[in-house]
Amino acid sequence: MKKVVTIAGSDATGGGGLEADLKTFQEFGTFGLAAITSIVTLEPASGTHHLHPLSLELIQEQIASVFAGPVDAVKTGLLPSQEIIDLVSECLPKDHPFIVDPVIGGKGTQDFIKNEQVQALREKLLPHALITTPNLREAGILSEMGELTSEKQMQQAAKKIALLGVKQVVIKGGARLDSEKTLDLYYDGSHFQRYPHPVIDTPYNHGAGCTFAAAITAAIAKNYPVDKAVKLAIDFVQAAIAMGEKINPYVGHVWHGAYTHGEKRLEYSDEQ
Repeated sequence: MKKVVTIAGSDATGGGGLEADLKTFQEFGTFGLAAITSIVTLEPASGTHHLHPLSLELIQEQIASVFAGPVDAVKTGLLPSQEIIDLVSECLPKDHPFIVDPVIGGKGTQDFIKNEQVQALREKLLPHALITTPNLREAGILSEMGELTSEKQMQQAAKKIALLGVKQVVIKGGARLDSEKTLDLYYDGSHFQRYPHPVIDTPYNHGAGCTFAAAITAAIAKNYPVDKAVKLAIDFVQAAIAMGEKINPYVGHVWHGAYTHGEKRLEYSDEQ
């Protein structure tokens, strides 16, 4: 069985973060290991999220634990500080396929471009990565282009991000460019491949980005070519969004089991 590692934040509500990663790894028939960088909690009275980074010593001990045996692929998610990114960069073995999901907190674009965390991602992690999976906002920040509003700008951003040393870039278009059809763009360092697909109109899509990167990581561990891994991850996440669930009064999550169990669930529902 392939072993896949996530180094990421914990989402206490279960939709994103390493919870999404481990669920996705399981659905792909791989064995998931995890090092927790931080814990994100939800305040029931207001819906406010709070971020609680873990100590560098505890993160380092966890990373040592997950690499005590052989692994087949590694993914990073939320690394909430420059110090944590530096630590991960120093502790990460360089002989595994490495996928960076560049989770960048906050909502703005320009304000984050010179942020220390962002610069650490650009300088310490991306040069060692096989693939990075930014959404439109993250791609605009990493490329230092700001807000991206067209496919041409997505292509320019992918080229700029590739110059940082990462071998392959997948930019998730989301619904920001078109409310009816979205576009994911894959750049292998010389050619672009487009993956257009319909926008699924649902508010229950929390965790989609983490799940997408985790699906690519698991597929790479199972020796899928990158373009096939990207297509499979898109199909996996589309199913997860389509069957998303309301989890609490504030957020609804993708359902990570939809791709492999969705039909069985529908049959069960019909019988009731």
